[in-house]
Amino acid sequence: MKPLLFLLLLLGFSAVAARAQSAPAVAAAPAGPDKTREVRVVEAACGQCRLGLPGKSCDLAIRLDGKAYFVDGTTIDSHGDAHAKDGFCQTIRQAQVQGEIVDNRFKATSFQLLPAAPKGK
Repeated sequence: MKPLLFLLLLLGFSAVAARAQSAPAVAAAPAGPDKTREVRVVEAACGQCRLGLPGKSCDLAIRLDGKAYFVDGTTIDSHGDAHAKDGFCQTIRQAQVQGEIVDNRFKATSFQLLPAAPKGK
């Protein structure tokens, strides 16, 4: 009887461990911009550190048509270390974006950071 109980416990723990190791399905990120919608090149940076937006933490923002907007749909940390030499808190970068302004925030459906321009000598 004890070996049978031990075997059942062992099988139960094995099933729990196997279930814990299998990762839940994650929705795939969009392959890129929607070819039927306009792609715009904008300035992207930390809204508080570089674009003059109010707040107490570092958050991704863009400057579109001369006005800065916080970005929803991606985060400042999704594009590297914001505090690195070429990070959003240190420099303004260029990005290709798609989305729309809703409630004074840019709702991004696509956000692709462009390579930093090489420094001239």
